[in-house]
Amino acid sequence: MNRDFAFQNTKKRRHNQRVLLLFARRVGRLAVRRSLAYIMKIYAKETRGHAKGRLTLLCTLILITMKSSSQVPFTQHLFETYEKYTAADITTNRISHASVMSHIDRFTESLNGIMTVEDLGRSAEGRAIKLLKLGAGSTTVFMWSQMHGDEPTATMALIDMLSYIRDNRETPEVKSILAGVTILILPMLNPDGAERFQRRTALGIDMNRDAARLQTPEAQILKNTRDRYNPQIGFNLHDMDTRFTVGTSDKVAAIALLAPAFDHAKTDNPVRARAKKVAATLADIFNQYLEGHISRYDDSYDPRAFGDRVQGWGTSTVLIESGGWKNDPRKMFLRKVNCVAYLSVLQAIATGSYESSDVARYETLNEHRRGLYDMIVEKVTLKFEHDMPSVVADLGIDISEILHAGAIRTEARIMDIGDLSPFHAFERVNAEGMAIDASTMKLESIVDLDKLRSLIGK
Repeated sequence: MNRDFAFQNTKKRRHNQRVLLLFARRVGRLAVRRSLAYIMKIYAKETRGHAKGRLTLLCTLILITMKSSSQVPFTQHLFETYEKYTAADITTNRISHASVMSHIDRFTESLNGIMTVEDLGRSAEGRAIKLLKLGAGSTTVFMWSQMHGDEPTATMALIDMLSYIRDNRETPEVKSILAGVTILILPMLNPDGAERFQRRTALGIDMNRDAARLQTPEAQILKNTRDRYNPQIGFNLHDMDTRFTVGTSDKVAAIALLAPAFDHAKTDNPVRARAKKVAATLADIFNQYLEGHISRYDDSYDPRAFGDRVQGWGTSTVLIESGGWKNDPRKMFLRKVNCVAYLSVLQAIATGSYESSDVARYETLNEHRRGLYDMIVEKVTLKFEHDMPSVVADLGIDISEILHAGAIRTEARIMDIGDLSPFHAFERVNAEGMAIDASTMKLESIVDLDKLRSLIGK
């Protein structure tokens, strides 16, 4: 038998390579069922008169189909076309309850026949809390966002996700998602906190520590909704500090994942095992755009926390925390990546492909730690009065956006003074040899960055 079998000479090899390239491009654009029809047409046409190459060509085409029909091309498509479907009117992460309600009203009309809206009740101050329901699949997925009012990244991403579904409702991907899963979305669970851009509810309670006592109306709504629908899978969507790093590295933790424990022993049962497979799927999705910047959240059990409790109540729960990204203070890039991940993981759940995920992809993620400042001014000389000796020290500075008199302003605050060499920063400024008045650089004082840069000549 000829050892070259399928590609006997260079001319045939180049011809078949062109065929495979054309096919691969087409598969990238088509749904699997359309690609399977196309594969047979290529096979019949291109192997005519090339009997020896038929088996290898057919096997190669099938392998391409299997690989190209995975979630990777869909994920890439979502990422590359994001600007076409994003809710462009949302330009700040200070998204209001009124804005969310306005989007829901518009989706009610534009997603007519696909989405229904249920009024679940009112917050402590009387703001509406609504549930969106899409799809008719056998697996119910519950996604709740902004139980902390100052954590809006997922809320924005969910609106983007709905915009994609609206614009692409007739595509095979969206149809497969809606046929495979029933999606429950609670986009803003703490509207009173969101109105103030604060973590806690209007009653001063951290709702994510109210899963046991259920004292807040918002916590009661979340518990009742979970119990009524009894979803198989849940996503607990949050934001975290932008200054965490992945392990001891200098890489900012852009995303943290967690399949929460449901007891102090951190036992794995079928519910948590499924959550870990979903988390592993998400790790692979996020890794396409945030490689090296994905961490694992601390899985210590807290009986007051909703993620831990929901896992124990029988819903396979994954926590997704959006962290930091350089030059993205309002987390618009992370909003984009979250939207891409939500749609991609919903497809994986709808098709069941998540079940083959290797949980090690989740379990081997490093936990994050507080190892980053927005800016470190290195080796600046601080001069003191009254004949006190000068010292050479680093300044660790955090930069935040705050609401003041109805306007958002940037505030820089000195968080540490001393040897900060073990820490990392988005920006490092070498001030060696520069001297400044120590009285203007006190711990936890607010500093004018422009003035600081002029003082150290940077």
